[in-house]
Amino acid sequence: MTCGFVKTDFKCQNTLHMDSDLFGFSDSPGEKDYFQPLAQRVRPRTLDDMAGQEHLVGRNGPLRKFLAGGTMPSMIFWGPPGSGKTTLAEICASSLSYQFEQLSAIDSGVKDVRKALENAEKSRRTARRTLLFIDEIHRFNKTQQDTLLHAIEQGLIVLIGATTENPSFEVNAALLSRMQVYILNPLGPKEIEAVILRALKEDKLFRDLSIEIADLDFLLQFSGGDARKALNAVEAALSLMPQGPAHILLNREVLQVALQHSAPIYDKGGDNHYDIISAFIKSMRGSDPDAALFWLARMLEGGEDPKFIARRMVIFASEDIGNADPYAITLAVSVFQAVALIGMPEARINLAQGVTYLASAPKSNASYQGINEAMSEARSMQQLRVPLHLRNAPTKLMKAEGYGEGYQYPHGYPGHFVQQQYFPEGLAPKAYYRPGDEGREKYIKERLSLFWTERYRV
Repeated sequence: MTCGFVKTDFKCQNTLHMDSDLFGFSDSPGEKDYFQPLAQRVRPRTLDDMAGQEHLVGRNGPLRKFLAGGTMPSMIFWGPPGSGKTTLAEICASSLSYQFEQLSAIDSGVKDVRKALENAEKSRRTARRTLLFIDEIHRFNKTQQDTLLHAIEQGLIVLIGATTENPSFEVNAALLSRMQVYILNPLGPKEIEAVILRALKEDKLFRDLSIEIADLDFLLQFSGGDARKALNAVEAALSLMPQGPAHILLNREVLQVALQHSAPIYDKGGDNHYDIISAFIKSMRGSDPDAALFWLARMLEGGEDPKFIARRMVIFASEDIGNADPYAITLAVSVFQAVALIGMPEARINLAQGVTYLASAPKSNASYQGINEAMSEARSMQQLRVPLHLRNAPTKLMKAEGYGEGYQYPHGYPGHFVQQQYFPEGLAPKAYYRPGDEGREKYIKERLSLFWTERYRV
């Protein structure tokens, strides 16, 4: 297989270790295998075959330890599409020689669950345990979920539920308390890259062909961390190519025709990248949520890392909003955590909520200006000493030297405040932080003006 990539300068032999076995196959597959999608044909068969999810399947991962110990608890796999939830369930069942029963909560009801449990009871009579895998388990209603409780408690089944939604909200507390929750992450670009190339090398339909993907960046951006989506895209593009040639070039034009998806003009490493993030920040600073959403959409459509955007929002919350709305930083951090946890495409919703809030919030850069000014002066005043009354006196010698003497404990005074000197010796008190009149800072300014009348005046 040829590996010439226009944008990535990717070299198979150096990066992918092509001689290692990523995907497992049965020794004598039936003809039906050839009618299965590529993603199904190359589905991993062991934990060592898995791409990504190192925190679960790595050397110290819990799933590896469970399988090594010969048993496992019921659990929920929470993660985005194409991250390996179904694959891991199948690997667990196969590794432990469990009977594998699979249901989809989208089109299964209580009758289907009971039928699966009846099959599990038959397997138990032959001393074989059953792993029941329920995809999209969050779509089961309370009655359907309650049907599983007794089977788990009696050890009739090991239940693995897969969900793209937060199980804390979508799964009954009674069922959730009987299961471990493990989070699966979207696959990274290198992991998707490895899956694609090794699939083409190992798949029985394509391994004898020389296949070159000339624009891997476009394919990675389209897949959004979903291995199944990436493999389906490759298979769709290959189906458009003429029969016969031993060398096949999948360039951007072929991929766009197959996927009906155009790549936006957006260079993540070029000037356009910096221009758009600048426009994005300035739109939020200018309190224009609509323009900010547009630039957010441009970045996401262009394949920008959503965590990069979320990090900039966390900075913005303190730099441009500050104490005018102290909740802004909490929201921004929550958005970042949600983006890291959820991944695209759903993370766009979290980003949109954060962007519209930050753009609409009252603005103040007083904290940002204050720390810049204080740091500038601190560099040239390293020699200034801490006043004795502000120093701790943990030893008798320090007390004898006057450490802590004269310190007034604010909580012992009305309003929990007393005026005293907090600046270093030789530096006259001055205002670095100058709160404005927007939002919460108006209250802060009024409060400080009562305490430090020389520095703050309303």
